[in-house]
Amino acid sequence: MATLTVWKFATAEGADDAVRTLANLTSQQLISVHDAATASWPVGKKKPRTRQANDLTASGALGGAFWGLLFGMIFFVPLLGAAVGAASGALSGALSDAGIDDGFVNRVRDQLTEGTSALFLLSSDAVVDRVKDAFAGQEMELISTNLSHDEEAALRAAFADED
Repeated sequence: MATLTVWKFATAEGADDAVRTLANLTSQQLISVHDAATASWPVGKKKPRTRQANDLTASGALGGAFWGLLFGMIFFVPLLGAAVGAASGALSGALSDAGIDDGFVNRVRDQLTEGTSALFLLSSDAVVDRVKDAFAGQEMELISTNLSHDEEAALRAAFADED
């Protein structure tokens, strides 16, 4: 089963660094990346820059339309007004079955701020210990997932800072 996770990074470059790490992990068959996208908000910019990470997969499982809709809901709908919001309302209802609801949108919108970045990752078959080791030293935080509460707790524990 594929899992959608959103990881926040403390720098605007963090998500792009994570994409490079994931490419290496994918080539080692330590994780299956079905699709991914990043949002990066450099300091001094009015809004984040978004892009689909096409270099991680042969073909994106979700596609550009999905990422466009998701990023539109998170970053742009409040700026575009009620007409666009109403039009996307019907589509967003369909996404809520996959855990992408108003709570998801608001959590991501609140967490991704100027000077930070986020990786949106649809993946499966991760060798968690090896993936964790590959990300050692990268300051990152899981801000959303469609995993069960127990699975999410285990993932958070695996990536928790070791003091």
